[in-house]
Amino acid sequence: MAYVPDPAPTPAAPSGTSFVQRLTSRAVLAPIAAIIVFLLFWEGLVWFNEWPNYIMASPSDLPPAYSRYWELFLVMGWQTLWRTVVGLLLAVAVGVIIGMIMGFSRTMRDALYPLLVGFNAIPKATLVPIVALLFVGQHDFNTVLIAFLISFFPIAVSISIGLSTLEPEYRDILRALGASQTTIFWKIALPKTLPEFFGALKVAVTLAFIGTNLMEIVSPHGRGLGALFDSGKTNSDYPLMFAVLIALAILGIALYYVVVALEKIFAGWAERAPS
Repeated sequence: MAYVPDPAPTPAAPSGTSFVQRLTSRAVLAPIAAIIVFLLFWEGLVWFNEWPNYIMASPSDLPPAYSRYWELFLVMGWQTLWRTVVGLLLAVAVGVIIGMIMGFSRTMRDALYPLLVGFNAIPKATLVPIVALLFVGQHDFNTVLIAFLISFFPIAVSISIGLSTLEPEYRDILRALGASQTTIFWKIALPKTLPEFFGALKVAVTLAFIGTNLMEIVSPHGRGLGALFDSGKTNSDYPLMFAVLIALAILGIALYYVVVALEKIFAGWAERAPS
């Protein structure tokens, strides 16, 4: 009987196409759909309760506010953004240093952790008047300082936890080879803590914006979106107030996705394969 070879298998569709489709659906379409649903729910809630815009602005009230004050949104939005980013960068630098100290030394971890927890438990709105009195007239410095103070804690804690849970075998081997604590951190500990670090950085992004706007609202100096919000409150311009809130949310989302992009570059290996 003659041997009949099995038919050649049908080539499968390129996996890259389906991956791109899943990525697009998950990373773009899903957030857009969620935002649309949220705006429709907000609009419907205002319409159902028949709230006038001096009580509760609706999404349809916001475009006129953006059109009328677009120059102020650009100028003050930039002021809020750059000071938030500077405060966040300082929080990353200081948080990593404190996290290294606490992660590599149990004594320092036991000594510093209660202080950090106690400081983080203090409402930062109570620190704004103190900082404003300490550094009178230093508006940019004060705003950056509050953004830093409110956002460095999760970074320091994540780095500390990541380093303190580092397998002791790695440390012993590297120390036997003459590696310093700094070398151990850069070669072993830092890559291991990157997923925790970026998770904390996503939280710190939102906290930094909160700190910036606390200073801009509680200690007004005519700069930033917080000052624009305060102006809308003074003039009972509720659509402007809600437009400022949405602008802050947009800036926060944009900065969040910058962190997500950095996470994919430096810690993409920790992400699970899409299902």
